[in-house]
Amino acid sequence: MSPRTSITLLSVGHSCVDVYQGAVAALVPFLVAERGYGYAAVSGVVLAASLLSSVAQPLFGALTDRWPLPWLLPVSTVLGGVGIALCGVGDSYGLTLAWVALSGVGVAAYHPESARVARLVAGSGGSGHRGMAWFSLGGNLGFAAAPLLVAAVVGLGGLRLTPLLVLPALAGVALCLPVLRELARRRAAGAGAVSRPGRDDRASFVKLSFAVVCRSIVFTGLSTFLSLYATQRIGGGTAAGTAALVVLYAGGAVGSVLGGALAERWGRVAVARWSYLVATVAVAGVLVVPGPALYLCVALTSAGLYVPFSLQVTLGQDYLPSRIGTASGITLGLTVSIGGLASPLIGGLADATSLRTALVPLVVMPLLSWALFRTLPEPVAPEAGREVD
Repeated sequence: MSPRTSITLLSVGHSCVDVYQGAVAALVPFLVAERGYGYAAVSGVVLAASLLSSVAQPLFGALTDRWPLPWLLPVSTVLGGVGIALCGVGDSYGLTLAWVALSGVGVAAYHPESARVARLVAGSGGSGHRGMAWFSLGGNLGFAAAPLLVAAVVGLGGLRLTPLLVLPALAGVALCLPVLRELARRRAAGAGAVSRPGRDDRASFVKLSFAVVCRSIVFTGLSTFLSLYATQRIGGGTAAGTAALVVLYAGGAVGSVLGGALAERWGRVAVARWSYLVATVAVAGVLVVPGPALYLCVALTSAGLYVPFSLQVTLGQDYLPSRIGTASGITLGLTVSIGGLASPLIGGLADATSLRTALVPLVVMPLLSWALFRTLPEPVAPEAGREVD
């Protein structure tokens, strides 16, 4: 199997997993409409998906640094799908939280090992950046497809039809198995190259992690409440909110691929730094620009937040070369999902004031990411990746 084929399969499989991260936010309007949840209640659902995921991701990353766990890819994909599939069954708020939390654990288990495998397949240097960009693109497309998938299923038949949402997980399992078989074949044939890892730059890795946390807060805050906010500002019912989420997620498809290309010319740190400045202005525009122009600001926000996305994963791996799984779990997982921890604060402030007022602090987050990236060096990528399967 060629590296391009392996990356393609991993990328599509990644989309099948990340559709369940996007599905949580996409389910919010339907939970409000069918069950009468308030802002704080729906933000609690997002928190349930994020909390266990945030705690579990670095643990899974540390485990994959010590032992190869390729079976995590299909198992975690199934867990992510089953949790979302069952969250609409019954009316219990507690069970809804439990099923969404199970999905979050599945997502947490998937990302560290899948990022290790993807970097191994993609290689290092410019080709590695491009390969990881395509791998990240799959996840972003999964996010983008989630509102459409949820609208098509739940919008037609209500929350009782959420069991149908398990289908992407089954497809994801089928896609990852050939890649795992190929890696096992290469290992048996002695084709798994090994290189001595470079020296860890823990200070830079910590700064990078804080920058991605800030990105996570603004992205998760917007993805949780954007559909409700767009409905209030523009009207048009849930269709306007779904369209805003699609724009937010779909912009990531362009941003991820563009980030890999731009990094080859100007470097990952510089590209990420300028992207966060664009995101700062765009998030402010979301809150002040009237009418349908809101969608343009959402698109610019998406590009500004997604261009650095895959670059941050490879930066983390290069800052922490002796702990690739941990670095992947944090940059691709923990700091992405941890933004959900801020959602209840935003929801509570929205209940006390207004949704627009509650979203104002999000403008500061990409600016903080920009400031942190100003202090980061551009690391030298290793010549070869270590065997991870």
